[in-house]
Amino acid sequence: MSLGDVMSRMHLTTWAEIGLVIFFGVFVALVVRTWARSREPEFERARRLPLVDDQTPASTRAAEEHA
Repeated sequence: MSLGDVMSRMHLTTWAEIGLVIFFGVFVALVVRTWARSREPEFERARRLPLVDDQTPASTRAAEEHA
């Protein structure tokens, strides 16, 4: 019995197909979650996040600590 015979009898293609189905399911779930209307406010907040300043500037905080 050769190694090729052993490997062909293990039906390893089934595992590859199972992995593909799992990957596809996760991909579809992420696409649906990303494009869901209920997440729109969260994405809007994240979109504006780089433009939002701190509540108190660092120079003001430093001055308050030394006072």
